[in-house]
Amino acid sequence: MVVYADLIFLLNFLMDAAMLIVTAKTRKIPFKWWRIVGSSFLGAAYVVIMFLPVPLFLFTFSVKCMFCIGMIMTAFGFGSLQNLLRNLGTFLLVNFAVAGGMFGIHYVLASSSDVMKGIVFTQSGVALFQLNIGSMLFVLALLIPLLWWFRTVFQSTKQREVMTSFLAEITIHVGDYTASCKGLIDTGNQLYDPLTRTPVMVMEVSEWGDIFPEEWLKRIRSADVDQIISGLGEEAFEWQDRLRLVPYRGVNRNTQFMLAIKPDKVVITHNEVQTEAFKVLIGLDGGKLCHDGSYQAIIHPALISAV
Repeated sequence: MVVYADLIFLLNFLMDAAMLIVTAKTRKIPFKWWRIVGSSFLGAAYVVIMFLPVPLFLFTFSVKCMFCIGMIMTAFGFGSLQNLLRNLGTFLLVNFAVAGGMFGIHYVLASSSDVMKGIVFTQSGVALFQLNIGSMLFVLALLIPLLWWFRTVFQSTKQREVMTSFLAEITIHVGDYTASCKGLIDTGNQLYDPLTRTPVMVMEVSEWGDIFPEEWLKRIRSADVDQIISGLGEEAFEWQDRLRLVPYRGVNRNTQFMLAIKPDKVVITHNEVQTEAFKVLIGLDGGKLCHDGSYQAIIHPALISAV
């Protein structure tokens, strides 16, 4: 028997890529093509090594799980354990659906003399099932956790679909510099600058690249931003006259300060409608606003109706 490894690799590469894209579309998450290519390459390479003289432990269940997790992390990143498990669950569901479809097609096209895993096809086309009690008990034992898994994955997908309707594209203009990201329109965000009543949009400071000194980033993450303002005279900063301190109440109800920047304008695109806001402050957050990276900013609702 002749095995064409290149054709097997190409076929599995294309199938893995297709299933990863379906996973991303189902979960409503953005993806990068180069990550999909890398993940598909990993999956296809694993299939090809089956035809090589390699140790048998590489084909054990645990190693297969490791490869599957590696594909998901390569394609979509880690984000968090919950996010990883949801992406993994959706990917496996897509695989099960594809495998079931392929089995169904083979069932229809198989000849009357074929026998597949205990299913005998007669001349009349009737399938005679050879049932095994142990197999039935095993299937029943897996049924409840699988149903729970399906329910969890699809509930998560539905929640993400609702959240996606509140996402918008943001472009911030500060002089000749522009920064772009995705933002979540949060109707509960009522943060204003108390002196000027300017609405404050919160944004991850990591989206600004290397604009801010490393020491500033440390102070923003530790919420010591008042020391940044007090030390402005010691080191020059291009946007010094744009910096503001905005007070807000933290989780412990104590008053804290957020470092903010006064941009020239913010362009928000939501549902193909573009809005320009000129009276706005960009508050800088040192952490991640969304664990899976779906958005990097929280948009003040007043900015959507800004003119």
